[in-house]
Amino acid sequence: MDMFDLMLNHFGPQHWWPGETPLEIMVGAILTQNTSWNNVEKAILNLKADNLLSLEALHASSLSLLADRIRPAGYFNIKAGRLKNLVNTIMDKYDGNITGFLTQETDELRQELISIKGVGPETADSILLYAAGHPVFVIDAYTHRILNRHGLADEQVTYYDLQELFMDNLPEDPELFNEFHALMVRVGKEYCRRRPLCNVCPLEEW
Repeated sequence: MDMFDLMLNHFGPQHWWPGETPLEIMVGAILTQNTSWNNVEKAILNLKADNLLSLEALHASSLSLLADRIRPAGYFNIKAGRLKNLVNTIMDKYDGNITGFLTQETDELRQELISIKGVGPETADSILLYAAGHPVFVIDAYTHRILNRHGLADEQVTYYDLQELFMDNLPEDPELFNEFHALMVRVGKEYCRRRPLCNVCPLEEW
């Protein structure tokens, strides 16, 4: 919590994840794989401009149209397929009921998400936390790098080991997990780079 307080005092609340609906957050979680959020925003704006950001529209659209609209996010053919896999699961198994899909027990929903082709642990946990409000801590490359440089994780540590470190030592609070992860991303982008700016980092004294 000392680490959290240092980051929060430095940056303030991050208001993350930027999405108007659970569906938009889920779409963003897939599109942000291996690209910057700026590129994701462009892709989402394209979907909105063509009225494609609904479960029904995504389900009905062709892969080629979807790939063209999300082109700014990169790997657009692959990501179009992954979006289709997610949407088809919700439509076919849950009759298009996003609320029913997201309000499953945490472990059940996570297992369901991981079973969808193209949805890995980080994407699944981003959906669990940010779209569904489940108390699951999201781990990403920034988190690994920061903890490694502070001596809390080695290079070989697994995703689940890092996740356990946070979830065993923090209150089980999705709002806290949300803000904590968003602040870690901010530190990673601005200070804990490949060439770190340690002398001005908010975590320098931690």
